[in-house]
Amino acid sequence: MKLRARTSSLLAAAAALLLAAACAPQTSDTSAGRDDTSGTLRVWLFQEVGNTPKERVVDAAVTAFERRHPGTDVEVEYIPVESRAQRIKAAFNDPASAPDLIEYGNTDTAGYVKDGGLADVTAEFTAWADTRDTDPTARASVTVDGKVYGAPLFVGVRALYYRTDVFGELGLAVPRSQGELIATAKKIRKAKPELYGIAVGGAYTYGAMPFVWAHGGELAVEKGGTYTSAIDSAAARKGIAAYTSLFGDDNCPAAKCAAMGGNATVTAFASGKAAMAIGGDFSHAAVEAGKVKGAYAVVPLPGVRPGSVAPAFAGGNNLGVLRSSSHRTLAVDLMKSLAGKETQGKLFDAMGFLPTYTDVRARAAQQQPFVRPFIDTLAAGTKFVPASPAWGRIDASLVLPTMFQEIVSGRKDVTAASGDAAEKMNAAFTSAG
Repeated sequence: MKLRARTSSLLAAAAALLLAAACAPQTSDTSAGRDDTSGTLRVWLFQEVGNTPKERVVDAAVTAFERRHPGTDVEVEYIPVESRAQRIKAAFNDPASAPDLIEYGNTDTAGYVKDGGLADVTAEFTAWADTRDTDPTARASVTVDGKVYGAPLFVGVRALYYRTDVFGELGLAVPRSQGELIATAKKIRKAKPELYGIAVGGAYTYGAMPFVWAHGGELAVEKGGTYTSAIDSAAARKGIAAYTSLFGDDNCPAAKCAAMGGNATVTAFASGKAAMAIGGDFSHAAVEAGKVKGAYAVVPLPGVRPGSVAPAFAGGNNLGVLRSSSHRTLAVDLMKSLAGKETQGKLFDAMGFLPTYTDVRARAAQQQPFVRPFIDTLAAGTKFVPASPAWGRIDASLVLPTMFQEIVSGRKDVTAASGDAAEKMNAAFTSAG
């Protein structure tokens, strides 16, 4: 196995390929037309905060795969999540340099299918014994128009991490509503100005959306198969205002926090620079490896009403075989190895990734108490992004991060920024058809 844990940015040539992708016919067939049974398989996986445990699990699965397939070598590269859209879109249109297998966010499925980049693996998925225990939400995340385009790797939801030592020292109760959360964060910042009360990020879309959803807002509404943005509705604006109120010298200064994404907020918490953060089950390993180990706890992120749970984004990642792969059978088998029950169980142990199999997840909950707040969050109800190919464009164009950053910088108020974001979203929905 050749392992390349690189995080380099996309070169100018790839940017040109992306431009070509935007002009290419969506019906073009980039399939390789052959199915080699040996050679090198290239795999792109996401770089995590604290990636070493993930690498160990992947290395073990790949080594076993290579033993089963003499003459086959697997080359793994870890790519930054932030640049995935550009790299993967470019790969769809450059089969010669494209990987055979990719990890991708479940929000990207519809867009990647429309781009013609992912292979239809319905037959293999249906015949795979493990998938009998795949939970319905995870199964839906790889399904477009009744066809399956990958295998779920893990499900992810976010909850509230908080410092038990800081709360104990200041005599604070765990927030039971978003109003209490905001007030508590500002109390902590006042008492301990060296800390963020809660680490928030202007580029942290899925940390912000529970505030919007808890206030009754939506990203978009669907009617007759067509989506229209709802981010500028009165309810959504209330949630936007609540979230952006956490940016400032009284909690998380905009100059430092406006550009932060989810990984940066988790890093701030794990390193002891924040008393609270909105993190996922997948953030557990990074927090355990940080300075706050043994001095934190997790609860569901509260909603507006005391005792309620804010709707969380039903996140997670999938694995998919590219249509351009010249090793389709091998790539599907490797997909099964990396997304199968055994490897998902190991990824849970190593990273805290929640398994997509109901039986594996039930065992995980019995073995590790830290899973309970995330399972409770799942049970309380989750939300998802619009099931439109346009979402990939909206996400890659940073429409929502731009909106939050315009507000926290003072360039625009909530009404103007959300109105502009809605226009951009509607343009994307219209162009997607």
